[in-house]
Amino acid sequence: QAAADPMSSSDAPEDGPKETSSVSQNISDADAFKILLEMKMKKRQKKPTLPSTVTELDTDDGSKVYVVGTAHFSDSSKKDVVKTIQEVQPDVVVVELCQYRVSMLKMDEKTLLKEAKEINLEKLQQAIKQNGVMSGLMQMLLLKVSAHITEQLGMAPGGEFREAFKEASKVPFCKFHLGDRPIPVTFKRAIAALSFWQKVKLAWGLCFLSDPISKDDVEKCKQKDLLEQMMAEMIGEFPDLHRTIVSERDIYLTYMLKQAAKQIELPRASETEPRKYIPAVVVGVVGMGHVPGIEKNWNSDLNIQEIMSVPPPSASSKIFKFVIKATVFGLMGYGCYRIGQRTVQFILSMPAAQSYLQKLTEIRSQH
Repeated sequence: QAAADPMSSSDAPEDGPKETSSVSQNISDADAFKILLEMKMKKRQKKPTLPSTVTELDTDDGSKVYVVGTAHFSDSSKKDVVKTIQEVQPDVVVVELCQYRVSMLKMDEKTLLKEAKEINLEKLQQAIKQNGVMSGLMQMLLLKVSAHITEQLGMAPGGEFREAFKEASKVPFCKFHLGDRPIPVTFKRAIAALSFWQKVKLAWGLCFLSDPISKDDVEKCKQKDLLEQMMAEMIGEFPDLHRTIVSERDIYLTYMLKQAAKQIELPRASETEPRKYIPAVVVGVVGMGHVPGIEKNWNSDLNIQEIMSVPPPSASSKIFKFVIKATVFGLMGYGCYRIGQRTVQFILSMPAAQSYLQKLTEIRSQH
């Protein structure tokens, strides 16, 4: 627009010609592409000033990846994401989301806050239908944890991803990629990795989580040393859970970042012009807990086929599933019994019912 209309009507001299400028209004797509790309390159900082939460990684072909480590309920993390995207003007932005959680990008903060606090039967049924009984129940327990944090902080989750989505849309020719492994795969692999008693212990801990959480606690999660200490404590108690929920997703996120960092093709004026490629610039937005794993895996040859498979349910999973079903049906049966008992008592206490019973008693005594 700036190239096509360099001077607005209010700035034009009054005694000049009244005809429209002779600058061509019909520039080709290739020329427009080149103009926007040049503008983008001029805004891209050669030595960007980046937040301390950003880790810079390089590929063999010269592409650069800036990984922003975030805390998922942090205002300062949102600012870190915005600043990084503005400074480096990326070609691709990759976020720690999968297609099952992409809806949070389009919902406003108020709606998300309401959704995050409400855990109802409909959500439980949807989770079980999507992930199976065991994985669905585990997902609901983790949603309960998220709801607890949401209630404590008054802040909806995923703010840094929404900021990344908004900011990426302002950068010319910037693509937006979902970089996380599908959540049903993660939950099913996590459940399969736990023993029966580990599942009971984990479910019990999640059910009765009530510790207060402050914004300072959230900000501390951006400190690598403290986070690694917390991870070490988690590994000690549930090593298999850490492997499936954290380590495997580190591999998946690294793989997706490397895929996004492939060289990009420059626009061509015609089909006969030879293809030219330049190194890509990528911004990754992930939880701080994944940053050490991404750094560790960066120079490795990665194969994600193995971590995408879902193992068949173990014997302990079948037992736990049977116990859960038996408990649910038992509670439903007991509830029906209690409701029926109270209904009968209520009906019998009515005057009409008592009168009818009295007549029946008199008839029986006469015979």
